[in-house]
Amino acid sequence: MAPPRVLIGQFMHETNTFSIQKTGTDAFARVLLHEGPAMVSALRGTNSETAGFLAVAEAEGWTVVPSVAAIATPAGPVTAEAWDRLGLAIARTAAAEGPFDGVLLALHGAMVTELDDDAEGALLAAVREAVGPDVPVGVTLDLHANVSDRMAELSSVLCPYRTYPHVDMAEAGERCARLIGDAMAGRTRPRTGGARRALAEGFDHGRTDAGPMLEALASAAKAESRPGILATSVCAGFSSADIAFMGPSVAVSYDAGVAGAEAAARAIAESLMDFCVEARAHQGNTYLTPDAAAARAKVHESGAHEAGAAKPMVIADYADNPGGGAYGDATGLLKAMLDAGLRNACFGAMVDGEAAAALHAAGEGATVTLAVGGKVDPRFGGDPLTLTGTVERLTDGRFVCDGPMWRGIAKSFGPSGVLRVGGVRVLIVTNSMQITDVQQFRHAGIDPAAMATVGLKSMQHFRAAYQPLADEVLVCDTGALCSPDVRNRPFRKLRRPIWPLDPDA
Repeated sequence: MAPPRVLIGQFMHETNTFSIQKTGTDAFARVLLHEGPAMVSALRGTNSETAGFLAVAEAEGWTVVPSVAAIATPAGPVTAEAWDRLGLAIARTAAAEGPFDGVLLALHGAMVTELDDDAEGALLAAVREAVGPDVPVGVTLDLHANVSDRMAELSSVLCPYRTYPHVDMAEAGERCARLIGDAMAGRTRPRTGGARRALAEGFDHGRTDAGPMLEALASAAKAESRPGILATSVCAGFSSADIAFMGPSVAVSYDAGVAGAEAAARAIAESLMDFCVEARAHQGNTYLTPDAAAARAKVHESGAHEAGAAKPMVIADYADNPGGGAYGDATGLLKAMLDAGLRNACFGAMVDGEAAAALHAAGEGATVTLAVGGKVDPRFGGDPLTLTGTVERLTDGRFVCDGPMWRGIAKSFGPSGVLRVGGVRVLIVTNSMQITDVQQFRHAGIDPAAMATVGLKSMQHFRAAYQPLADEVLVCDTGALCSPDVRNRPFRKLRRPIWPLDPDA
């Protein structure tokens, strides 16, 4: 008997519909874009969903047909051109190179295109049209997926990450592939159903280092021991998407061949969403103003760190997180750090290709005066800062991640440089990317562990690599596009009433 033929593909984008920056094919090319066999060689052995698919496929002897692997930094809607060029390329491969015994797709779950608010649902519909209704289709998702009814209906199994910071991407891929392997062998007949509530937020934004998400995941794991329950998927949702079905959800994949499994799956999903309603107000972070955070950093720097005994204080600019679609050029925290007179600090990454080009034009060692940040939309995060400093380091922006999240994956900030302003080293980059890995600073000659203060742009993912380095972690709200108060977002398509926009929902 010939080994099973399995199509694999990866097309991922977390779309902030409030961003004015659309996401074209070039945005994917700047982060990760491989086609055909190149995606296999580039991602095998990394902490990625595709690597997880490959590990199981190669162990089981399946014939893998690779299509596309594409990831872009969160921003505005994916263009129709990028959707056709990359997303539909997966469906075209499915149609041209079939038949297939199974399909494995790494999707985000919160992609919006110019054509469809439910991009993953549209992609699954196109793939289903090519492979037919009976071929098992397994999908990995980000923990922050907005799971539509169409996504659940067209997927055999859904397997989101179970960690935030996301350190289990390869593990999620392996879990998904094993479930599809069971289906291809005829051991199960997987189906998926889900539930949601009138909630725009829940599960404490999905944090898995503390809080209600841990309790929900423990209940989900326990539920999977019940007969016929294959996977229980808890997703916190992505609240920067103005779409009707945005919000936390639970999807349960079950074996349709087991009596009572469908009813049990429905009850599990509803119970977990009831818990989400009960815990909806839990807030794990305390959000400081930039000035308050910088003042605490000054006290920290003036104290034990001078004796060489303390670890850095890490300050995260939650609101200007490029990983949530913010522009990465908010200036509030940097201004506060400079105003506080910090003497041993770094800050990054400030996304400003114009300023990065000016640093390269001036050359290392030059003294320059230039406007930094605040150029995309100053309404969110403040006006540009005029800074005078020394060009301390220039780089091409390339590095290979070695931290828990993206281990082994090569990335690039594009042309980048370090501008030293007083005691603060400012990493200025061309390509938008949140801070998740220490190599993002180290490739530019900055050792975060040697700093008294590390200011960075990220919500939660930084914790995987930076929490172990830190004496203390602070989180601040600079008023940028991902400001944590969802009530300030101008929703038009979101279903109403919904909590917390409508407190009585």
